[in-house]
Amino acid sequence: MWNCSVGPHGQAMKRTSFITLSLLVAFSGAASGQVSIGIGTPSVSIGINFPVYPQLVRVPGYPVYYAPTVQANLFFYDGMYWVYQADNWYASSWYNGPWSPVAPAVVPLYVLRVPVRYYRAPPPYFGGWRADAPPRWGEHWGPAWQQQHHGWDDWDRKKAPAPAPLPSYQRQYQGERYPPPPQQPEVRSQKYRYEPREEAVRQHYQETVPAKGQPPAAGGPSQSPGKGHGGGGERGPDKNNKNK
Repeated sequence: MWNCSVGPHGQAMKRTSFITLSLLVAFSGAASGQVSIGIGTPSVSIGINFPVYPQLVRVPGYPVYYAPTVQANLFFYDGMYWVYQADNWYASSWYNGPWSPVAPAVVPLYVLRVPVRYYRAPPPYFGGWRADAPPRWGEHWGPAWQQQHHGWDDWDRKKAPAPAPLPSYQRQYQGERYPPPPQQPEVRSQKYRYEPREEAVRQHYQETVPAKGQPPAAGGPSQSPGKGHGGGGERGPDKNNKNK
């Protein structure tokens, strides 16, 4: 089992970023009745570093993958990685970040519905909760969140969407080949053609889309769309997907 390094680096920065984002979300929601800010700018270091692309396994019956071999609450859903650490949610389109803070109000429900047993580094307050049920987010985040998400854990599994294809092209990017943040959107746009379902994820993709005419990104071999690693969005082995 991997021991990804988790340290105190950037704790003050990430706390400040998350609190600021939460206040912005609350303000925009109160003013317009809608959440206009979903996923923050990819700029947060949460101290998690994977030596290689992590193994991702489908959560049975869910359109979500988890990482069984790492000591972190890492998930993959709708084209993005989601991490729950230090009582905060973060998201990234790359397995090693940088990470964007995500307010509780806009974390995708399918991620929140994942049962407790798939959290590889559960916080202490998960203790005593049913392993085959999702965390008690309403109890943890309070009545305001629960009221806004009434019935969030009551859903029809037969109507769940298909999982997004795994970004297997990222296997070739590790160590010194891992692209810096400015180059990541370009690499993703070249090698991963998935269109996200969630509004917050779509908004994040649009905000980070590379400008037209931008030179090809470094960090990996150049390939034509649809060829090589993840050209059309590779889907990993999925023994639990009965719709195939």
